[in-house]
Amino acid sequence: MDDLARIAAALERLAPPPPPPADPRAHPAYVWRANTLAPARAFAPLPLDLLHGVEAQRAALLANLERLAAGHAAQDALLWGARGTGKSALVKACVGAVQREGGDLALVEVAADQLDGLPALFDTIAAAPRAFVLFLDDLGFDAASDARTLRSLLEGGAEARPANARLVVTSNRRHLIPRDIHEQESAINARDAVDDQLALADRFGLSLGFHVVDQPLYLAIVRGYAERYGLTFDAADALLWATRRGSRSGRVAWQYVVDLAGRSGTAL
Repeated sequence: MDDLARIAAALERLAPPPPPPADPRAHPAYVWRANTLAPARAFAPLPLDLLHGVEAQRAALLANLERLAAGHAAQDALLWGARGTGKSALVKACVGAVQREGGDLALVEVAADQLDGLPALFDTIAAAPRAFVLFLDDLGFDAASDARTLRSLLEGGAEARPANARLVVTSNRRHLIPRDIHEQESAINARDAVDDQLALADRFGLSLGFHVVDQPLYLAIVRGYAERYGLTFDAADALLWATRRGSRSGRVAWQYVVDLAGRSGTAL
């Protein structure tokens, strides 16, 4: 037993100490991992004017975050819809815009597997004299029961988020939980099954939908990126790129512009 204790002590001495938690007042963006606040290595949000086709969503989210940064009442927000339509980029761009306007607002990215640590995060930031966007990107649950922890944190639970923080969630699903029609039809009370699935989405005071990008909008997004970086492009070439990728979206438009820049010897 003594030998095992000595081995354990030696291993503990060899292991690097955990990094100290970051000052919640010092950085523009953080990552929450292993119940520790760490500064984001690089926070470089896109300028808002580069995001096309989401003007209404941009105005609503930006106004909400400006209110949060000013210490006024603000909503938790859900951004839902088709993949690659700019949901995540818009969240970061709006936070960056508020920061450039002088608002004391920080982004904290929280992975889906770190939800159980949210109460500890609330404790970490509650007393900080600034506002926080708690960013849960690409969130989804396989069943309504999996979402109950987050539902409690959003409203009505003993560990509700502090007044200086709001959750901003992106998801490909409008209700974050897949709607199993067969399950609903076979339920003793189908209405209860539907209500359970909608209960999480209903906790968000601001819900913004993002829809499939059509061809004119796709080309407008490509054009906006190309003009920003001094590139010329052929519309047929841009459409061929989207066809090969199997979709039109803001993400695909950016990937095309990256490829275009590489072919022309331009650094982005």
